[in-house]
Amino acid sequence: MTGSAAQRPLLFLDVDGPLIPFGTAPQEYPDGHPTYQAVPELQGADSNPLLARIDPEHGPRLTALPCDLVWATTWMADANECIAPRFGLPQTAVVIWSEPSDEDEQAERAGLHWKTRALVNWAAGRSFAWVDDEITDIDRAWVSAHHQGHALLHRVDPRRGLTNLDYGALNKWLHKIHATHPPHSAS
Repeated sequence: MTGSAAQRPLLFLDVDGPLIPFGTAPQEYPDGHPTYQAVPELQGADSNPLLARIDPEHGPRLTALPCDLVWATTWMADANECIAPRFGLPQTAVVIWSEPSDEDEQAERAGLHWKTRALVNWAAGRSFAWVDDEITDIDRAWVSAHHQGHALLHRVDPRRGLTNLDYGALNKWLHKIHATHPPHSAS
């Protein structure tokens, strides 16, 4: 995959944590995480009870962002089959995780998230935001040292999932990148 600064930024999106909150529910939800009704026509809509935690408002909010969405999750192709229809997203690119190399395993033992190297390779120099609940400063430092383009590694609280503050931070960063490197227009 080739990239350039003139393309829209990528948004690598994890599912568990950012879209499906988990763990102890925050104080504002004393009865547990909120749940949402699935569209009845969705095949297997009730197959995984955690899917009910996906807020359908994520769809319009994600599609409004000036970026190209890419699933960066262990759900892989299931994200397009089970997650995207819940809030009206079209079929979206998916990062297919390869078996870790010895170098990947060594980097992971040193504290680098197992997704970090793969996402930088997938971006191929293209600007990207990565939304996940497991990002650390080690990942940020590695991306800064090994990625040619702009990158925002945005950690989401897995108990809350994506919030208004998260969308605000993403929107601000993506618009800044978009203004700095507008896409080429076809003539």
